Amino acid sequence: MIDERYEDRANPRHQLIPIPRSFFMVWINLAVTLIVAAIGFGVGFAQDMKAQEVIVLTVVSIAVLLWVLNYVVVMFEARRSVGEAARQPAGAGTVWRDNRALIISTGLLLIVYLLVTASVPEFRSVTNLIAFLVLEAILFFAFKVSGRFGHGRSAFIGLIVLAALVVISSFTIKGFLSATNVKAILLFASFLGIACVGQTLVALMGGLDLSIPFVIGSSNIGLLFLVGLGVPSYVAFGFVLVLGGLIGLLNGLLSYRLQGQALILTLGTGFAVAGLTQILTSIGSAFSGNVFGQVPKWLQNLAAMNGVTFGLKFPPTILIWIVLAVVVIIALRYSAYGRHVYALGGNRRSAKLVGISELKYWTLAYVISGVFAALTGSLLLGWSGGGFIGVGDPYLFTTLAAVVIGGTSLMGGYGGYGFTVIGVLVLQVLSSFLIGIGLKYEWQQFIFGLLILPMVALYGRSPHIRSQV
Repeated sequence: MIDERYEDRANPRHQLIPIPRSFFMVWINLAVTLIVAAIGFGVGFAQDMKAQEVIVLTVVSIAVLLWVLNYVVVMFEARRSVGEAARQPAGAGTVWRDNRALIISTGLLLIVYLLVTASVPEFRSVTNLIAFLVLEAILFFAFKVSGRFGHGRSAFIGLIVLAALVVISSFTIKGFLSATNVKAILLFASFLGIACVGQTLVALMGGLDLSIPFVIGSSNIGLLFLVGLGVPSYVAFGFVLVLGGLIGLLNGLLSYRLQGQALILTLGTGFAVAGLTQILTSIGSAFSGNVFGQVPKWLQNLAAMNGVTFGLKFPPTILIWIVLAVVVIIALRYSAYGRHVYALGGNRRSAKLVGISELKYWTLAYVISGVFAALTGSLLLGWSGGGFIGVGDPYLFTTLAAVVIGGTSLMGGYGGYGFTVIGVLVLQVLSSFLIGIGLKYEWQQFIFGLLILPMVALYGRSPHIRSQV
């Protein structure tokens, strides 16, 4: 039995000044409190507040924040002690073990805020400090409540984070929710979302396709090169998609034969494709990696910001992505193809025993990936108006980031394109926010990288489906 005196002492309601039993959490709470107070102290003087006001607010913020953090930790310690002591051996769980994903996430978010605040003078404002604290609170809420959603946990957290980013951005950046900006966000999300179709299918099988950015760049300049040679634009467009599928077929066959080497193999294939495309398109030209010509009007309308869809002023690419998303989500959920993909990703040996061809579905996933990468490159040609081999470079990282942030397991067997759609929107809204506050591209990549770490920590906590079959 649990000592009633201990239970009474551990209950935060019976403590005027709650103090966690874990010294590690005491130091963590103190460090977080002092860092946030220091930020507020600096921001207060930057806003030309009176010294007396800054000092009083700093002292109050230290007292309140430290009390709240300690209260939360003691509350969870008491709940674990009362609810689990009778059925778990001593030391079975710790605050760190039970909340490591949350601690990592909030810690990395704090690091990002400190670095951005130190590097971008325009970011040092009370509004951004409040936005940061609100985002931390929302993240805490999402992690704690998400456990009730079972397999939909990653989707729930993604939606909460997405909503938080939209709300914070709308208050921080003037005109964030304007029709023009929303249309731009959806357009760029469409490019990324289309490129992620293949990456999601490959990931569900337990593979990776790093040739996607190179296929995007090659199809971008290859399509314009063919049009410049006099090939009808529709024929050239279809030919580029077929070539993308053939590259995917090559990736699928080779990676199947060399199991475990898909990452390096697809990267090598991508380099080879990009190099060969530049060689062919630069013959007789001094502009290697760039192709100049007239982009077909129908392709410009598909992907340009001023494109028209059924008389409405929004790019058809957005509608294309929506239709593709619906089709892929339904296919993965209800078709035999989807069931077989999940079966192979979950346990290849068991899937083979029931007659599912691993070669067929593995190769088909890479073919689809190649086709949609080529489609993305072609659409980007309509958006930019010119061919450039490096147009696909950002997609090497962002396609993987969208899949991981959405919650699809890179080990295969869990996730889906609906999850990836959430990851795409999170990345695009976050990117728009970072651009809105004046951060450059390299800062965006750095923050995206930090964002992936807690997501991997979170989704890695659940046992893989292979261990449950």
